[in-house]
Amino acid sequence: MIWRCLTISNKELQINEEIRDREVRVIGSDGNQLGIMPTAKALEMAFGQNLDLVKIAPQATPPVCKIIDYGKYRFEQTKREKEARKNQRVVEIKEIRLSLNIDTHDFETKVGHATRFLKEGNKVKVSIRFRGREMGHPEQGHEIMRRFAEALSELANVEKPAKLEGRNMLMFLASKPAK
Repeated sequence: MIWRCLTISNKELQINEEIRDREVRVIGSDGNQLGIMPTAKALEMAFGQNLDLVKIAPQATPPVCKIIDYGKYRFEQTKREKEARKNQRVVEIKEIRLSLNIDTHDFETKVGHATRFLKEGNKVKVSIRFRGREMGHPEQGHEIMRRFAEALSELANVEKPAKLEGRNMLMFLASKPAK
């Protein structure tokens, strides 16, 4: 009997000699159930086919092992993970700062920036910094935030409504899901 030792590091699956159970349910390389048998016999069968015995369901009674080429399995798994990472999109939070005495053109420019950010799929954090005597008029800040949210109502939902935190008023907008 020839014992092979794999040097591939594995995080979650036990392979070959690492399987310490007395009996295991074995699934062949073609996907057919081979039944419950002692681990030593299952290892012999795997090595006879020049493949590995991999424990795929350790919580089952008895544990389920499959006869596969572990190197090829890990390669395909890595390839699938890489493909999934390539397709995922990281959502960034872009910040737009307004002031209490913002003029209409400046306001429209900021709305334009927010529109661009939302179309790119990012979230927008809108903030107003209150300076000096402006702290006495938070209702003006709420009014500006309401106007800003209304201007973007077709593209965005208000994720967190305007709230005063210290000297800053913050509001978060997220783009509406595509229909």
